[in-house]
Amino acid sequence: MMSGPVCLIESDENGKFHVRKEAKDILDGINEPVVVVSVVGLYRTGKSYLMNRLAGQQSGFALGNTIESKTKGIWMWCIPHPSITGQTLVLLDTEGLGDVDKGDSQNDGWIFCLAVLLSSTLVYNSRGTIDNDAVQKLHYVTELTEQIKIKSTSKEADVTGKEDYKFVCFFPSFVWCVRDFILDLEIAGDPVTEDEYLEFGLNLKKGISCKTSNYNETRECIRKYFPTRKCFVFSFPTFPKSMKHLESLKEQDLDQDFLKATDRFCNYIFEKSAVKTLKGGHRVTGKMLGDLAQIYVDTISSGKVPCLDNAVVALANQENQAAAEDAFKVYKSGMEEVVMKFPVSVTDLTQEHQNVSSQATSEFTKRSFKDENDEYLKNLEEEMGIYYLHLLEENKMASERKCKELLKDLFSSMSERLKNGEYSQCGGYEVYCRDRDANIEKYHSEPNKGVRAKAVLNEFMNERGPEANIILQTDEQLTKREKEIQEEREKKTLMEQKLKEEEEKRIESELLFEAEKKRQEEMKIQMEEKFKKEMKQQQEEIKRGLESKIKEREELLNKGFKEQADLLGKEMNKLKEEQNSFGVVGKFFGNVFDIVPNLLTGKGFIWR
Repeated sequence: MMSGPVCLIESDENGKFHVRKEAKDILDGINEPVVVVSVVGLYRTGKSYLMNRLAGQQSGFALGNTIESKTKGIWMWCIPHPSITGQTLVLLDTEGLGDVDKGDSQNDGWIFCLAVLLSSTLVYNSRGTIDNDAVQKLHYVTELTEQIKIKSTSKEADVTGKEDYKFVCFFPSFVWCVRDFILDLEIAGDPVTEDEYLEFGLNLKKGISCKTSNYNETRECIRKYFPTRKCFVFSFPTFPKSMKHLESLKEQDLDQDFLKATDRFCNYIFEKSAVKTLKGGHRVTGKMLGDLAQIYVDTISSGKVPCLDNAVVALANQENQAAAEDAFKVYKSGMEEVVMKFPVSVTDLTQEHQNVSSQATSEFTKRSFKDENDEYLKNLEEEMGIYYLHLLEENKMASERKCKELLKDLFSSMSERLKNGEYSQCGGYEVYCRDRDANIEKYHSEPNKGVRAKAVLNEFMNERGPEANIILQTDEQLTKREKEIQEEREKKTLMEQKLKEEEEKRIESELLFEAEKKRQEEMKIQMEEKFKKEMKQQQEEIKRGLESKIKEREELLNKGFKEQADLLGKEMNKLKEEQNSFGVVGKFFGNVFDIVPNLLTGKGFIWR
């Protein structure tokens, strides 16, 4: 919870923009989706007051009480969303447009451009009426085709802005706030709504003259680029002489109609403003918003034009890398519990690996987006696979250590008796075998020896073989034939134990492979679901643009603007082509899921 706003983007003496670290750090700490509301407009028109009210405060963003602009750059205030749990409302108050002190309209253009690129709702604040002068002061809209590219390409279509028909798919909702409005909401003597008043102000003129084209240009861009439009009109908040003290006035000192309009405006923003999404439909978190601001500011400062595709790719790379790192931490942390129990059976270790890796992959897929060729997923899978092999090896070594210590303890008394020559006497071989078999029985009955139990026992018995053979050969109680029979029996027993060990290895290897195969099938389902979700998001994105253009085209046809309606029809056809292309797009995940089996079978980390 921020106690007040901080500067997010500032411009230096050379006119270059910079993202302030303090604000970036705040955004980095917000991992929930953000609803971003930006306000733009001429300086000294009361923009900051509206943003303070959205924050639920009377003051915060600087209002100022002189003709000098108070807000410089873009200021930010993050608060918990007033009506939606799990979302953050990010308010962006921009530097006033047209400030005479700046003397540089390019700065205004980029401020407006950044507000459009960063927000999910763009509020334009003006005074008086929506007349031609008010519309023309919003000429920054017409410059967006030169300031924003959709695709990363050098084709002329992008440079000339001919892909601006897609802007409506990605641009924020548009709200026009008319301040100090004193007229009656009537047109030709009939009452109209605020929205109808806005549409009336955006009506086009017929004709092909240069004057008519200039008149229509800004209006056409507003109608064409923004998916939804809304209007609010506000009366004077108080007497003119009290305006400079607006932030210190109590509600009872303000005009009631003004307060009602303010409440309606705030409620609309809270209810209708959507979570900020990227091109492709991915929901933006606070951290991603900070990264996005940094990407756009760096691009503008380098003299290049911000590109939506480039920004999404750059942001996706950062987010996917972080998602993969955090997912691997989830995996390592989740495996700690079973590691503390080493040695464990292959079944237990594999089951835990299945569960935890599935959880880690799920965490990755929730957060990742636009993972081209599943690069980051493959890296995550490989990293988890290598770590899993390491755990298999550690579990094997833990089993080996435990089994060796157990055998050493069990056979310690026999070693003493051997040193004392107790087995070198007549009939000593029978006593030796009896003690040895008793210890082996105790060894078998000891629980939780792990995966190397049989192998370590076989190695141990092979090591003790020569001593057993010496005792056998020196036992004068046994005949030569009896010694030969015992010797063959010992060899057979060792061979049977060896075969059992190999069979156990085979079964456990099959278990590992089958368990991994099952885990990959589950993960494939996760990824296919994610892919379908992303396709749906992109379809909805285009659907929103199509619906806006259909509505706009119908209005143009009803008012006799056939030529403009035909142009919109061509743009609609292009969007429909893109929408239809999603129906035939396919994706295969097989390459991702070969990683761990190759590690399991190709590097020899499990069995030696």
